[in-house]
Amino acid sequence: MTVRLHLDAPPTPGAACALPEAAVRHAQVRRVQPGSALELFDGSGRVWPATVLAVGRSALTVRVDAPLEVDRELARPVTLALGVPANERMDALVEKATELGVAAIQPLQTARSVLRLAGERAERRRAHWQAVAVAACEQCGRNRVPRIAPLLELSDWLAQLAPAAAHEQRLLLSLDAAAPPLARVDAGRALVSLSGPEGGLAPDEQAAALRSGFAAATLGARVLRADTAPLALLAWVALGGAPAPGG
Repeated sequence: MTVRLHLDAPPTPGAACALPEAAVRHAQVRRVQPGSALELFDGSGRVWPATVLAVGRSALTVRVDAPLEVDRELARPVTLALGVPANERMDALVEKATELGVAAIQPLQTARSVLRLAGERAERRRAHWQAVAVAACEQCGRNRVPRIAPLLELSDWLAQLAPAAAHEQRLLLSLDAAAPPLARVDAGRALVSLSGPEGGLAPDEQAAALRSGFAAATLGARVLRADTAPLALLAWVALGGAPAPGG
């Protein structure tokens, strides 16, 4: 399997170039040797085939070929806005959501959030989650890296949302048994999904989301974990959004 490496800036085709330190460490872990084939990507959608020319203790020189446009994205962009789950479950959620094709993740703090972060600690955690997304792209073959947005209070995030537009569908994953089951999603519109942390969103938070253009829906009779529900929705969308049972 070809080793894929993410770069912060596009490489220069047709020339030998030294890779940055982070890419070198990853390549060393994968035990690349002179002559090994690589794929370099910068998150913009392009991929540069490359060949390893020389491997040193802390350096790696490659020859870069012309870029290719390789599209492995979903037919519609999906943003997951979610109450951050506790106990480091967010790392796995970011990894799996990236593999499934999420375009962006908006971490939120809500009334029932267990994990509380602010200031520098919040930014360090966001940067860590962004690195998890990059690593997942290297593994799964995506050439666009999803954006992990800064952590916000749910009320602040709702307040900054523009009015719902015709090209966007907003979906609130609800634990309310009275909410309708998830029906077919519109493949022609971007999707923004909102879900809560452990225990779900408080009633007043759900009401605020509905006023902001979200439509409530359930994912079935079973209660899914805070880190499972958005992934279940994303997998369903990635597979074509067939009608849910009873929908």
